[in-house]
Amino acid sequence: MGELLGVAVLGAGHMGADHIRRLDRVVSGARVVAVADPDRDRAEEAVGGIEGVLVNDDPLAALDAPGVRAVLIASPGPAHEEALLAAFDRGLPVLCEKPMVPESDGALRVVEAEARLGRRLAQIGFMRRYDAGYLELKSLLDGGRLGRPLMLHCTHRNVSSPPGFTSAMLVNSSVSHEIDAARWLLGQELTAVTVLRPASSSGAPEGLQDPQFVLFETERGALVDVEVFVNCGFGYQVRCEAVGEAGSARIGEEHGTVVTARGAASAPVPQDYLVRFAAAYDREVQSWVDATRRGRVTGPSAWDGYASSVAAEAGVRSLENGGRVGITLAARPALYAENGGDGAR
Repeated sequence: MGELLGVAVLGAGHMGADHIRRLDRVVSGARVVAVADPDRDRAEEAVGGIEGVLVNDDPLAALDAPGVRAVLIASPGPAHEEALLAAFDRGLPVLCEKPMVPESDGALRVVEAEARLGRRLAQIGFMRRYDAGYLELKSLLDGGRLGRPLMLHCTHRNVSSPPGFTSAMLVNSSVSHEIDAARWLLGQELTAVTVLRPASSSGAPEGLQDPQFVLFETERGALVDVEVFVNCGFGYQVRCEAVGEAGSARIGEEHGTVVTARGAASAPVPQDYLVRFAAAYDREVQSWVDATRRGRVTGPSAWDGYASSVAAEAGVRSLENGGRVGITLAARPALYAENGGDGAR
């Protein structure tokens, strides 16, 4: 397929550093040629041992570095809009970590900018679509084996929340994955959301409403509930059960090696999303590289990123003000009318 795809990585934090490692050591067909992060020392550490990488604290300079043919955005969400629009201006294909843009207004600007180009350049990093369990569940639902879908029951637990994590972020950061997964699995848009507030866990930092119970309604009458608990203390767990008229299927029960000794059986619980979804991230980035080298853009679209931001904003309003909040999307540009089965239709 020709020369390696030169990638500029924007952001060298936890996620960005892992993607730099992945592009260098796991994925075939690509190489890291530039990295940008405001913390230059962090960027230098992330590219340690990789030859020929240009390190900069300016993302635009990284986009203009020699050999850059594609961009992976792993910077904080508020920086995504500027980076995406800059990549569009340069005609560069992009893999952008979620949230595409946290605010729905900014997300819509990205959608409109890409629509004006008349072609897709952005794939959004909803990596659960590349997880083996989620792919199997999608196949079961699409194949009709479970009958008409009625409900999705979802669980999203983290060991602990990072410093500065807010109550709103349980919805617009953590539950954003369930928002996209529900739209993709069911092939339906979300139409309303209600966020309930159980008693906060004693393990949650002061002022953080944790856990939360989020209930979504869909355009064809299915319900999606999400238990989000980001200070559970014992591990990282993501589970999903689809209930249909003819059956149900549950994923996320993988236990790995089970050790039986001294009258008890035990199994490891992943402590981090990079462990739980390592294979999904590998598959996602490899798929992006392969498609980009063929001149194609696949996977979750900018429209999917926008729809997630709108639903998350509605969820935050429900959390803060109480009650049921409707979810209303802008008119869908023709560019996204048929996008290879990605997202709801």
